[in-house]
Amino acid sequence: MRKLWAAIAATSMAVVGAVTVIGLNSQAVAAVGGTGTGYLSASGAQLVDATGAKVRLTGINWFGMETDNKTFHGLWARPWRDHIDQMASLGYNTLRVPYSDDALKAGAQANSVDGYTNPDLQGLSPLQILDKVIEYAGTKGMRILLDRHRPTAAGQSALWYVSATPESTWISNWQMLARRYAGNPTVIGADLHNEPHADGTDPNGTGSCWGCGDTTRDWRLAAERAGNAILEANPNWLIVVEGVSCPSGGNANAWDNIPDEPCGWWGGNLSKAGQYPVRLSKPNKLVYSAHEYANSVYHQPWFDDANFPNNLPAIWDSMWGYLEKQNIAPVLLGEFGSTLQDPKDAVWLRKLMEYMGSGVTGMDFTYWSWNPNSGDTGGIVLDDWKTVNQAKQSILQPYLIPPVGGGTGPTGSASASATASSSASSSPNPGTGSCTATVKIDNAWQGGYQASVTVKNTGTSARNPWSATWTVPSGVTLQSGWNATVTQSGSTFTAAAPSWATSLAPNASVTIGYTANGPSSPAPSGVKLNGVTCTTA
Repeated sequence: MRKLWAAIAATSMAVVGAVTVIGLNSQAVAAVGGTGTGYLSASGAQLVDATGAKVRLTGINWFGMETDNKTFHGLWARPWRDHIDQMASLGYNTLRVPYSDDALKAGAQANSVDGYTNPDLQGLSPLQILDKVIEYAGTKGMRILLDRHRPTAAGQSALWYVSATPESTWISNWQMLARRYAGNPTVIGADLHNEPHADGTDPNGTGSCWGCGDTTRDWRLAAERAGNAILEANPNWLIVVEGVSCPSGGNANAWDNIPDEPCGWWGGNLSKAGQYPVRLSKPNKLVYSAHEYANSVYHQPWFDDANFPNNLPAIWDSMWGYLEKQNIAPVLLGEFGSTLQDPKDAVWLRKLMEYMGSGVTGMDFTYWSWNPNSGDTGGIVLDDWKTVNQAKQSILQPYLIPPVGGGTGPTGSASASATASSSASSSPNPGTGSCTATVKIDNAWQGGYQASVTVKNTGTSARNPWSATWTVPSGVTLQSGWNATVTQSGSTFTAAAPSWATSLAPNASVTIGYTANGPSSPAPSGVKLNGVTCTTA
């Protein structure tokens, strides 16, 4: 019998350069608004925050830390904060971060981080870079989901372990991360292993099965072992469990007499999760996750159905959607994407977004990917790592819930973004055009320095487009800038709003970073916002 769903490898990702990293404040505070307050939990099929408010994750994948680069890709092309600023401004409130266990090893080094573009990442380890990304994403109100994408940088694996990375290492590394980010609700949980899938052919399959009872292959049992170990280290995290491809763990064999089982994309088959659920010590921390891809990624038989695309919801229902519809547990569509080169792809994507629903009660998702160098799908940004692929973004946009804040957590602690801007004192009687500013020399070396200028709009109306200026000493020349288009004329530096974040709302702040040649003292001065002189701290 011909199988109903083809089992395939759908999402191998391109390898390029890597980076180095910096430390983070592990007590960064919960995001608010778009992603809720405090840690997240499941209430039936709905994610809720620490106050019980409904939350929907509408995120994106930024890969690279799972490759030989051991850090985020695109750091050779653009300042790292610019990536996050643009993601947040486009409406992505969650960042799924793939990594491999190689990036967590002692002495691991990030590479392909351009020193001119990202001088503050030079010499940092992969974990230190991750720390910086987490800290800054938290100030934007974004959440972080960590994804153990590969056991080594060499590639994905059918099982959750390989000889170089046994199960014990997989679990201990997860516990290390859980402890590292304990107390920091920007980091919401663990996507335990990316795309467990079938290997070999029935009846002698050797890949990940679901519910087969073989402790060396049953992904459901392994997810329980790892998930409960993580919850011992950090009881606040969500435990995200992907599906398999074929429940038996073996690919179908058209030449045997065994009836073929329904199979799906790698990581995309949760059809047995209802019968064999994942059992955690904290059931309200369980989230199931599926992956789904388009015709241009692989030609599945359902794309040829005469009823396409109206045949798709029934397929999704049987594979993973039933878990949400029956209120069993939340489902995160952790990866889905397309180049949109095939005419069917846009039809598929629109149907999928409609299926997941709109508003805060819709299914959670993280689109694959931000990166343009995903060979299967391309990215939300094009090859310059900046220009938005508007055809994709336009389909996703109505379903995105933008991040809001910083804000405060349930204990009332100040958020990272509030802390960053609170050092700039407020005007006692803020008028329409008033502002405050903080200037900081972040680093200095022989012949140059790195600085940040934080400007807060304390007025009563938005500055749109915003523009900031400041004065530097004679002999200082601009080298690079980020979070704005920074230019120099004489002794005046001008930071013009980037195209993806032109408006600075009342009480909002922006931090412009730059590097320069010349003396760091005296520090930059005379900061203005749209021509109005700011009060400096």
